[in-house]
Amino acid sequence: MKFSCEKVFLQNAVNISSRAAAQKSSIPSLEGLLVEAGSSVTVSGYDLKTGIVTNFEADVTEQGAVILNARLFGDIIRKLPDDVVTIDADEKNMVRITCGMSDFSIMGIPSDEYPELPTFEVTGNISIAQRTMKSMIHETSFAISDNEARPIHTGALLETQSGSLTMVAVDGYRLALRREKLMPGQPEGLKFVVPGAALAEVEKIASDTDDPVKIALGDKHILFTIGSTLLISRRLEGEFLNYRNAISAASKYRIECSRRELISAVERVSLIISDKQKSPVRFIFSDGRVRLLTSTPLGKAADECAVRGDGEGLEIGFNNAYILDALKAAPADSLLLLLTSGVSPCMIIPADGGDSFLYMVLPVRLRANEG
Repeated sequence: MKFSCEKVFLQNAVNISSRAAAQKSSIPSLEGLLVEAGSSVTVSGYDLKTGIVTNFEADVTEQGAVILNARLFGDIIRKLPDDVVTIDADEKNMVRITCGMSDFSIMGIPSDEYPELPTFEVTGNISIAQRTMKSMIHETSFAISDNEARPIHTGALLETQSGSLTMVAVDGYRLALRREKLMPGQPEGLKFVVPGAALAEVEKIASDTDDPVKIALGDKHILFTIGSTLLISRRLEGEFLNYRNAISAASKYRIECSRRELISAVERVSLIISDKQKSPVRFIFSDGRVRLLTSTPLGKAADECAVRGDGEGLEIGFNNAYILDALKAAPADSLLLLLTSGVSPCMIIPADGGDSFLYMVLPVRLRANEG
């Protein structure tokens, strides 16, 4: 195998595919990248859960394939000068990497030791703009659970209905929902759960453009096509939370607020909260304002924020990080907080009455001396 290309193209491919290579494995090939030279050059990473394959144009003078350790290969390519890189692998899998005055020879692994990426029969296809998919993941991923006791909730639910794609994440303390319109003619009734780790990679690979992310769905796998990059992942199986039942249709109080102003107030009172000195933030909603109070061994803090609406003195406590995550993720400047009591979840929706997002945060029970 032998090919030459500009360093930037090879480095980009290595950076992307390395995200799917195993960090540590008893199988050396899983810690490697499969580099294949044919009509173009393809670089693959696969840890048996998620696979990333990307390709680029190069001057291929000899076709072939070899596995190279992802960490070492990546470090070498990253440190090379910005020039043309030549990769030359012999029949014994000794790989020579040259660029300018730099010259490396490293041992590869035979390509036939690399596990085959899964193939599957496609049962449904969705296409959505990269910038839209990127924002949907960014604005829901904070609520994906990391608790392996409920594996299904370590991913996000995606479903198509009424011409829209809805993404939902839950972790037992909060729920995040984003909804975007799809182009006409796309299939209805698709419902599947994508692992959070795979979605995080999709977010990194996708760019801020209207170019499409194509999602192909199989019985056990999902394939994302993003430009010249493919990401394949297992589907998570199990019973995902019935989020429609979890979202309350009724609320006693509707409080409109500025997202930025409320975030600033919560961040200020959170200055005396730390990992060692934890305490909920007490929200007291009255007519035209919400007062925020907290108390830890470090001291006390109070602040307030102007709102529209009357909470009639309702007091409710929140974990400061959980409420901040939801407020920061909400893609609107003006929000509605839907509240019923001090022990009922708070729902955050667009003040304009749209349904593009909904966040739900469970309250923390307050003690009389808190705040």
